[in-house]
Parts: sequence; structure tokens; C-alpha cells
Amino acid sequence: MTVESRVPAIRVTAMPADCNAYGDIFGGWLVSLMDNAAGLIAARRCRGRAATIAIDGMKFLQPVKVGDEVSVYGEIEKIGRTSMTINIEAWRRERHREQSSMVTHAKFTFVAVDGTGRARPVDE
Repeated sequence: MTVESRVPAIRVTAMPADCNAYGDIFGGWLVSLMDNAAGLIAARRCRGRAATIAIDGMKFLQPVKVGDEVSVYGEIEKIGRTSMTINIEAWRRERHREQSSMVTHAKFTFVAVDGTGRARPVDE
């Protein structure tokens, strides 16, 4: 399956307010999008609140520029009793082009939590 045929968890346009002093998009902005996308996937799967407990293996492959369309894709890789590992990829597409390229990827681990913030079974 190509990236163009997948449905993103989140898709946004990078704006000037998201930039560092060099005109590239802040890495933290991108990590926040990825965490948000993973959180949506985790909450849907455990039908409730989920909290990020780890981010593994992130490496930035190329910069994101103002005006780029950023699409974040994710899929659950593993489900434990209280936790989920979600593989997340961020892709950029220049505003007037068709070609997309991966910007970064990482594994996000989430724990399903109850109303008091304590871990609970994913399939409760």
C-alpha cells in the first residue's frame, strides 16, 4: 500500500508560527503532531483515556518547510495487557507537488488509564 492510499490520523499545513529561527519547522512541533495522532489511535483502541509513556527510535530524516502538507500515519504494532505500541510515520508534501517523502518515524508506547490516572487493561 502506498502512502498516498492510506488515511492519515492527522493532516495539517506547516505555518510560519511553527518555525525555528532558520525557517524550518520545529522538531518539537512535529513530535507533538505525532504524539497527538498516536493518542487518537490509542484512545480509539482502548475506548478511553491513554497516556504516552515512551517514544522510541525517532530520527529526523529531512526538514519540513513552511507551507508543506504534513500527514501523520499510524498503526498499532503490539497490544499488551495495559499498553499499546503504535508505529507512527510523518510525511511531508510540498504544497504544489504530488510526491510525498517521509520526514520521521517512531514507536510510541501508550498505557490505557482509568479516571484516576492508573493503568487499566486495554480490553477492559
